[in-house]
Amino acid sequence: MRTFDPMTRIQNYLSCSCQLLAAAILACCLPLLAHAQDAGKPAARQQPRLSDSILVVVNSDVITRQEFLRRLKVIEDRLKSQGGQMPPPEQLHRQLLERMILERAQLQRAKERGIKIDDAMLDRAVARIADQNRMTMTEFRQRLEQDGMQYSAFREDIRNEMMMQRLREVEVDNKIQVSDAEIDAYLAAHSATTSAPQELDIAQILIRVPENATIEQQAASKKRVDEVLAQLNAGTDFSNLAAAYSDAPDGATGGDLGWRSEDRLPQLFVDAVKNVQQGQVAPVVKSGNGFHILKLVGRRTASVLRGGQDDPAAAPVSVQQTHAAHILIKVNQVVSASDAQRKLLDIKQRIENHAATFEEMARLYSNDASAAKGGDLGWIYPGDTVPEFERAMDALPIGQLSDPIESPFGYHLILVKERKIDDVSQERKRAAARQAIRAQKLEGAVQDWLRQVRDEAYVEYRLNDQ
Repeated sequence: MRTFDPMTRIQNYLSCSCQLLAAAILACCLPLLAHAQDAGKPAARQQPRLSDSILVVVNSDVITRQEFLRRLKVIEDRLKSQGGQMPPPEQLHRQLLERMILERAQLQRAKERGIKIDDAMLDRAVARIADQNRMTMTEFRQRLEQDGMQYSAFREDIRNEMMMQRLREVEVDNKIQVSDAEIDAYLAAHSATTSAPQELDIAQILIRVPENATIEQQAASKKRVDEVLAQLNAGTDFSNLAAAYSDAPDGATGGDLGWRSEDRLPQLFVDAVKNVQQGQVAPVVKSGNGFHILKLVGRRTASVLRGGQDDPAAAPVSVQQTHAAHILIKVNQVVSASDAQRKLLDIKQRIENHAATFEEMARLYSNDASAAKGGDLGWIYPGDTVPEFERAMDALPIGQLSDPIESPFGYHLILVKERKIDDVSQERKRAAARQAIRAQKLEGAVQDWLRQVRDEAYVEYRLNDQ
């Protein structure tokens, strides 16, 4: 019987859109932190009035004791259900507050950019999570209450995660560029490789070093590294230490990055675990973000092989093709963004209620040339569409309609009809290479961006004033 974990379901749902941050980490009880204020930060634009419930001021917002305790309870319950070992309290407390600070800073940034998740989109997201748990909405709400989680709080957690994901897409994902020279170098390197490509499952603990760190800050980070290594040598579980110490978003899930081909991992990581046996921890490596403690969880031969460019005997490149259709509503002086989204949601409801077919709605309402074909786009290769469209399309199960998806062309309602694996030509090899390079660049770009968001935030701890 499958274990119900609503926070894991949040994470799984959001991973369909490149999940930004996990919802919680392992922790136990409220810490006693020293009163401190981040040096060199501008004064908060609107200082909230101090009250007994305020733990931390983040820019013009606050984190309250009640919020902290609610997150704490979710974490404690998960730990108990998993039978995990509790990491040292001091580190757990620091990590939980730091994670909440970073989330709050991102949410304020999203609001400043006008990013919103309306109730209709939120309802659909929650309904999908309930469906993934094979429950009706009534059963799902009852189960949340049984697990001590208020439904309204759960909805807000989902809304916040979706807002942070949208923010990352705007500020990071959509700015990643791959040049033709980079693709040429990638293909040349892989055509010279005679052995089968490898996939790695790596877990990491990131100990961040602030940009332009002082000697004291560097020493403090190195001390944390030594503490982690000492506990690893004493037999403490790596995933628990990741939850307690790691400054990376994946720390909440034990630091596990999951199975990835070598070309979709930072080269620093690949080189670090090259001579490491499965289950072992590699020597500590340092990047621009800080110190990385890496564990090789597993290594296997990739199921998709890349052959040489000019070698007919080599295995061909295989990629996933998607047969998709869409309905496009363009935004202009007459049709606003909210009008376009509302129209697509109405269309989606009619299709799901079997009042009309997708093809009929596409012919009637789509502003794309594909309208004449009922919105059919044919078979699509990776890289054929803009990143926003491709990410949403790749996340959709076959036969399921998307929510309205924004792209430079307007708003789309997407339907995936079929998928297949196909061999590709040289042109398609370049598209696959572009996708792999982009994924590798994105890994480091997200970490840099998170550090920037945190560094630019005004943070004041008020725990000693309680």
